[in-house]
Amino acid sequence: MSTQRSAWLAVVVLILWFPLAAQEAGVARTPPMGWNSWNHFRERVDDRTVRAQAEAMVVSGMKDAGYVYVNIDDTWEGQRDAKGLIQPNQKFPDMKALADYVHGKGLKLGIYSSPAAKTCAGYEGSRGHEEQDAETYANWGVDYLKYDWCQPGGTLREMKAAYGKMQDALKKTGRPMVFSLCQYGWHKVWEWGPSVGGNLWRTTDDIEDQYQAMAEIGFNQNGLERFAGLGHWNDPDMLEVGNGGMNEDEYRTHMSLWAMLAAPLIAGNDLTEMTPYTTAILTNREVIAVDQDPLGQQGSRVSQEGPFEVWAKAMSDGSKVVGLFNRQTTTERMSVNLSQVGIQKQASVRDLWLKQDRGTVEDSFSDFVPGHGVILVRMKQN
Repeated sequence: MSTQRSAWLAVVVLILWFPLAAQEAGVARTPPMGWNSWNHFRERVDDRTVRAQAEAMVVSGMKDAGYVYVNIDDTWEGQRDAKGLIQPNQKFPDMKALADYVHGKGLKLGIYSSPAAKTCAGYEGSRGHEEQDAETYANWGVDYLKYDWCQPGGTLREMKAAYGKMQDALKKTGRPMVFSLCQYGWHKVWEWGPSVGGNLWRTTDDIEDQYQAMAEIGFNQNGLERFAGLGHWNDPDMLEVGNGGMNEDEYRTHMSLWAMLAAPLIAGNDLTEMTPYTTAILTNREVIAVDQDPLGQQGSRVSQEGPFEVWAKAMSDGSKVVGLFNRQTTTERMSVNLSQVGIQKQASVRDLWLKQDRGTVEDSFSDFVPGHGVILVRMKQN
């Protein structure tokens, strides 16, 4: 190979590698974990609520389990002053003081805006004020921005330009902030999200707190796994665990599937009023480890037979996490051949919800799976 050709190839490799390496070195190296106000509180969110959620995140053990972002969604915005600077409304008398409080708990503060003139709830958006708003967020001490399209239509070119403009503004502040693109998967955002600085991007419409809506969103993420990786993640929307619309098995399915998807784990419930099983689901360290694995690989479906789905996710230690998902309402026996998940002959098995070793299996693994439930295991080749 000629010296000139070798040099050219080296330049190409650097061009392809550098943006990903730069992104991996920044925020959201693993999927962000935290809480967001919208699913439970919607327009009722205020300063007192956010402080209470931050306190509960610490007291409940969620912080110790890895949850760190306390994110204010829509309806915090007030009017702009004579210089065009955004002001919070009366529900948030001092955003800097609130950020200081959250940071004092060892947590981080997130905020919400839109590239439209108005947010989805009709409050002040960021169009035409991107640099001002980014600088304001930085001055307040914001660590995460959810940027919601909130306008009809929009071409691919328009979306890329709008999100790229805000990303440039955020970078100009010099403050690291997670950049969450919320535009519901239009124009295959997973293909271009990283190019506009996205650390995560919504792949779907809004989630609802009922099994069919959650399952449709979660299981339809199959096929998007090649677009996820360190510093940039597919986002099937926030967790509904603990909001009351699903039973315990269904919420375990929700948490298991999101972990298998390497999805952001953003709780959407009232953290001050969690039942013991809600806390147990949200803080299960072994399930969270599936989501936060440093390999950064999103899981995928390995087999499906009617309502029975088997998913697998490769882990950094060489093990495989396998989920047996039963999408019908009655308890059924499910099985998976070890060869289907890349394991030969024998494997040791650990149940991640029961936190129990299941011993060694040969050739296949099977178990009874409750209706709308899951058996989630970690397998290691023997």
